[in-house]
Amino acid sequence: MTTCHRLGLFRTAVGVVATVGLLAAPVGTAFAQNDPGVSLIRDTEIEEILHQDADPIFAAAGLNPKSVQIHLIADKELNAFSAGGEQLFLNTGLILETKTPNQLIGVMAHETGHIAGGHIARSGAAGHAALGPMLLSVGLGVLAALAGAPDAAAGLVFSAGYFGQISVLGYSREQESRADQAAATYLEKAGMSGRGLVEFFNNFRYQEVFDDEKRYPFFRDHPLTDDRIEALAARVEHQPHVDVVDGPEAITRHALMHAKLEGFIAGPGQTFADYPETDQSFPARYARAIAYYKETETDHALKAIDALLAEQPNNPYLWELKGQVLFEIGRAKEAEPAHRRSVELKPEAPLLRENLAQALIAIGGPARLDEAVRDLQRSLQQEPDSPLGWRLLSEAYDAKDEPGLARLAAAEQNFNLGQLLEARTFAFNARKLLARDSPEWRRATDIILASKPSPTELKDLGGV
Repeated sequence: MTTCHRLGLFRTAVGVVATVGLLAAPVGTAFAQNDPGVSLIRDTEIEEILHQDADPIFAAAGLNPKSVQIHLIADKELNAFSAGGEQLFLNTGLILETKTPNQLIGVMAHETGHIAGGHIARSGAAGHAALGPMLLSVGLGVLAALAGAPDAAAGLVFSAGYFGQISVLGYSREQESRADQAAATYLEKAGMSGRGLVEFFNNFRYQEVFDDEKRYPFFRDHPLTDDRIEALAARVEHQPHVDVVDGPEAITRHALMHAKLEGFIAGPGQTFADYPETDQSFPARYARAIAYYKETETDHALKAIDALLAEQPNNPYLWELKGQVLFEIGRAKEAEPAHRRSVELKPEAPLLRENLAQALIAIGGPARLDEAVRDLQRSLQQEPDSPLGWRLLSEAYDAKDEPGLARLAAAEQNFNLGQLLEARTFAFNARKLLARDSPEWRRATDIILASKPSPTELKDLGGV
């Protein structure tokens, strides 16, 4: 990807972080001129659903579910892959293509087989995709921009460079077969059927006849053959849990995730066609509420969200969506109680605290700014590499007239984005304003030392 399309507003702290303006990259970024990049998105609700589905598989594989990170890629192409450090990547296109929870769980079980089998470490020079810099978002606002509604993407921020270069592997057929068999083992151990994975492979059996350019990325990196499918099917059909079907809760979660993704990714017209007014299911009304929001029919969106909240008043993600809609149309004071309620219902979700802090900073005032700082410090304890968290903290300190801490937070933001020059610049400025030898002053020094300073800059540190 060699071009960079403009998508959403990136807000900055006045006088602290240089204004960036509009930024985005739908499929990749302009920073990796020769490599295809990816755009990552964040959504607490969908991440939670994916972990609910996959954690039993991770545990069956002997992995700590809390250590495995599931990343969402905003890409309509059908693909999934694993990477070093127990990281699993899923394209939104693959999630939308799966018809049942068991199919998606099967794919995640297969990728878990690659992780647990050490195939990543053993692979040679397979193809690679540059994942840093990438894009992150608060909620799924960025997806509205990807679908052609840039005004809805106020939560868009630069992505973190901390993932660095991650290899997307072109696995050997032997490794694929091993991952298949491992997936069958994990699914059985977790009390689930392996039929979903077989169904998924069968649905794309024809991919084997295409050349690489015409295949879905998943099947370019994961060679598929009739023999492989038949070997997996034979194993699955003899397992005790082969006839286990998805439970109603799993089906509901999958339908909800599908509706939310389509609501943000597809154009409103497509969403309304796929989820017509005659469909009064919760997922369908959720999708339409998002489509109204993207269509900038704010009153319709808020009315639809309030109707959903009347049924599920303790759903933190509905409160999050309401707060997001209100905030992005400039009604921060009305957004505050919605975001506050989402945090009350889900206090351990860092992204929800970032939403609340953003609203508090926009409203301003000493008490709200102090609260915003506390919320951001708590969220950053859980996700210390969040560029958005550091950027908002920089804004809050700037609004509190604490320029040293504001510049330190800006240095942290840029460091986590992989923007080392900017990180050093902000860290040098922070050191000039912070008390010498204070923990914050030492942290600014650490950032400079970790950001590849020049010999001249090292001298400027005073001989450090």
